[in-house]
Amino acid sequence: MNTDLHPYVVFLPEEHKTRTLGAIFGSRAAVDILKFSLKQGISKKIYQKDLVKRLAYSNKTVIGNLKSLTKLRILEENMEKTSEKGRITWIKTFRLTDSGRWFALLLAEPKDLPENEMGEILQNLFKSYVQWVRDLSDRLHVSREKLERTFEEEMRREMKA
Repeated sequence: MNTDLHPYVVFLPEEHKTRTLGAIFGSRAAVDILKFSLKQGISKKIYQKDLVKRLAYSNKTVIGNLKSLTKLRILEENMEKTSEKGRITWIKTFRLTDSGRWFALLLAEPKDLPENEMGEILQNLFKSYVQWVRDLSDRLHVSREKLERTFEEEMRREMKA
């Protein structure tokens, strides 16, 4: 089987990983919310009213999924003050958290992501992974110097065609 593989990495919260995976992948609406965030830009605000307008779900379904994703820290919720026709209103907005971005990226096609965004994703992934390895190495009493040497050796290694 000669298939191109794309590496996917997701850092899951230890205390409620099953609930997190179930909330995202157990609901087509949650998946569509994450896909919506990808289409508009992974770091941009998501407006509740836009989700209700553009997704084929009821207001209740969208709001329920937004609450669930916020509670699991996949999304962060904010309020934005706007003024329209002399009237001040508050609009609910959402933004993907760091872990929310990883879940959204699981659904992305690499060809659909701009190269600069992929570079930023790689840097963030590497930083998160290094932090995780550092913490794990401390718990397992593995020398950081040994890990640094391994990293340097791999970075110097010639790429194989």
